[in-house]
Amino acid sequence: MTDPQNRLAARKLGAVGLLLTLTLLGVFPIDVVLPSFPALSEHFQSPSSDIALSVSLFAVGIALSQLLIGPLSDVMGRKNLLLIGITVSAVGATGCVLADAYWSFLLFRIVQALGCGCFVLSQALIQDLFTGREQQRLRILLVTCGGIFISVSPLAGTVLQSWMGWRGSFLMFIALAICVFACACRLLERSPAGSQPRHFNFIASYRKVLGDFSFMAYWLTSALAFSCHFSFIVISPLVLIDQLHLSPEAFSLVLLGYGLAYIGGGLVATMLSNRIDPQTQIIMGLGLILAAGLLMLGLANHLGLSITTLLLPMIVCTAGTTIARAAANNQAMTLFPAQAGTSASAGSVLIFIVGGLTSATISLTPLDMQVTLALCLMLLSLLGLGLNTLVRQRNSRLLVG
Repeated sequence: MTDPQNRLAARKLGAVGLLLTLTLLGVFPIDVVLPSFPALSEHFQSPSSDIALSVSLFAVGIALSQLLIGPLSDVMGRKNLLLIGITVSAVGATGCVLADAYWSFLLFRIVQALGCGCFVLSQALIQDLFTGREQQRLRILLVTCGGIFISVSPLAGTVLQSWMGWRGSFLMFIALAICVFACACRLLERSPAGSQPRHFNFIASYRKVLGDFSFMAYWLTSALAFSCHFSFIVISPLVLIDQLHLSPEAFSLVLLGYGLAYIGGGLVATMLSNRIDPQTQIIMGLGLILAAGLLMLGLANHLGLSITTLLLPMIVCTAGTTIARAAANNQAMTLFPAQAGTSASAGSVLIFIVGGLTSATISLTPLDMQVTLALCLMLLSLLGLGLNTLVRQRNSRLLVG
């Protein structure tokens, strides 16, 4: 290749690395700190419920931050907001490390969350920096790696806790944030959202994207598929540790094995993206989730609860989640390319809300958790299939009209 081609290839490779690190930082602050709950409770002399409150407030902070960051990035450009967000998140993490009282820790945790909202821009950056099939392949990669990162986070948190104590996860976050800041400074243009200044209208931006039925249907499909994975992650300690009596180390290894299944799902999704249209990919992915729910229900009724009867259906579900989410995300993000930031924020908040409500419902149910999870997989997949049937019918009517 010529020198310009080499430089372009190197720049794209660097951009992929940046996107992967942003995806990692998007899940790192919540999941990695979970094994440090007892140590945090002891250090701040606060009950575990107070430490859990810090996680809940962190999640709320990210959601609120994302709502503003997306539309702002369409006006200011991605680079400016990304650098500001990384700086704020690193300041918040530093404050958590230095905190000597629970309430100061809680305050800096919220500051960290507000900065972490900028990581939602990874979806918009794909829209800015890549074209055509590159966008879908990258979204498959990010969905795959995101699932892996979530699954291996408890193991990483256990290692950091044993190595550096509860401050370890925050120190690692700061180190990663510094690396991302440096990469963003080098790789991103100053105004990737457009060279012409535009007026910022928060309400109008969201009204435009949220008023489109196809946009909402695709993002809701992605949210339903993600909820299947997220619900399993949330209830996994209750099932694997409390009911099957696995040690924390064994529990982390089981989740690590589950996370590796995302690699297989990503490979299948990549192959399908070159052979069938996105709408068919979505239906196929949701069909696999439905099959996983039926398989889990059958295994639970005939063999009872075990690691095998729980993980085997979830591996099938993982393949379906990866295929459906990547295709749905790509379809949603291509509808409003000029409002990529707003589109990414709207979709991320919707995924966050649906995933949280679904996982909370399953964890609080008085029924058997494995059976409840199986029924949940079936219900969520059927809702997704119904939504996409409506989208196809609507698109057909528009073409005829």
